[in-house]
Amino acid sequence: MRLSRSVFRPLALGLLLGTLLLTDLRAQKPLRVAVAGISHGHIGWIFNRKDKKDIELVGIYETNPELRAAFIKRYALAPELFYDNLEKMLDAVKPEAVTAFGPISEHVQVVRASAPRKVHVMVEKPLATTLKDAREIATLAQKHRIKVLTNYETSWYASNQYVAELVNAGKLGEIRKVMVNDGHQGPKEIGVSKEFLAFLTDPVQNGAGALYDFGCYGANLMTWLMRGERPQSVTAVTQQNKPDIYARVDDEATVILQYPRAQCVIQASWNWPFGRKDMEVYGTQGYAVAVDRLTVRQRLREKEPEEKLTLTPRPAPFEDPFSVLADVVQGRLTLEANDLYELPINITVVEILEAAKESARTGRSVPLK
Repeated sequence: MRLSRSVFRPLALGLLLGTLLLTDLRAQKPLRVAVAGISHGHIGWIFNRKDKKDIELVGIYETNPELRAAFIKRYALAPELFYDNLEKMLDAVKPEAVTAFGPISEHVQVVRASAPRKVHVMVEKPLATTLKDAREIATLAQKHRIKVLTNYETSWYASNQYVAELVNAGKLGEIRKVMVNDGHQGPKEIGVSKEFLAFLTDPVQNGAGALYDFGCYGANLMTWLMRGERPQSVTAVTQQNKPDIYARVDDEATVILQYPRAQCVIQASWNWPFGRKDMEVYGTQGYAVAVDRLTVRQRLREKEPEEKLTLTPRPAPFEDPFSVLADVVQGRLTLEANDLYELPINITVVEILEAAKESARTGRSVPLK
C-alpha cells in the first residue's frame, strides 16, 4: 500500500516527536551511581541532596563495619546497599558511575576495577598520591573509554571563573604572579571524623599532609589559568608547626611554581585562623582577587580605583559535582580538555605535588623535564 504525502507528513511528525520524547526521557533518567569508600569527610554531599533526582545511589563499598553501621543509622540507609568487596558491588548493582570517597591512594584501585566494566569515575581531589598512579588512571580511562573526573570545591566558584574570563579576554594583560591560599585551622582542630583524620595524616594514604590536602587547589587553578602549561620548576618548603598533633605529615607548605614569564605561590596550611580558599592573579595591566566563592576585587587600570564585585552563583549543573557527573556521563555536558575536572590538568597537579614533596625533602628546586 502506498501512502499519500498528506498521510505521510503527520505520521513522520508523530514518529519524530515520539523519538524526541523518548530521547528526553532517557536523558532525564537518574544516573546509577555507586560509592567507593565513605571515610572522606566530603561524603555527606551525596546524602544531603535529596531534593535532586539526577542520580540514584545503587551501592556503597566500605570494609569498615563500624563506619557502615554509623552511616546506616545517620542517613537511614538500607543495609542491603553496602558491600565489602568493590568488584562484587560493581557486578551486582551495575552502576554507570562510581564516586570515590576513600583514601587518595585508593583512587587507582577504584579505576582499575571500574574501567574494564565501562563505569565512569569521579574522585575527590587530588587525582592520586603518585604520578605513577595518575598516569595509570589516565591509561585505563583512555583504553576503556571512560571519564575520570576530579572534584574540587573551587571548581564551583563563580569568582574563579570570572577571574579566568578576565585573563582570557586580556584584561589583566599577561600573567606575572598568582597567589593561591587554601586551608583551615587543621583537620583535628575543625573536628573531622576519626576515619578522615586517620588517612589525612597518613603519608601513604594521603600522599602528604597540608601539602597534598590543600596544595592541590593551587596547582589545579594555576595549570588551568596557564592553559595546561607545566611549570619549569617546583620549589617547596614544608613544616610541622604542630608535631604533637601531626607527627607523620606536614601541616604547613609553601610551593613556588616557576614558568618562563610567570610565578605562582601556593600557600597550603592547616594553620590558618579560619578556613580560606582564595586566589590572587596579577598581570601586566591589572589584578583580580577571587576572595571567596562569589566575591571578586579587581583593579584593571593603574589610575582607576579597586572595585569589589558580588557575583551570582554558577548556573546548573556547575555548583553540584554530582550534577556535573550526571550531565557528563549522560551526554548533556561536554567539558573542555583544559577543564578543572579533566585528566590532563589533574595529572599535572599530581606531578607538581610529587615534585613539591621531593623539593621539600631535598631542599632543592625540582625541574620538570
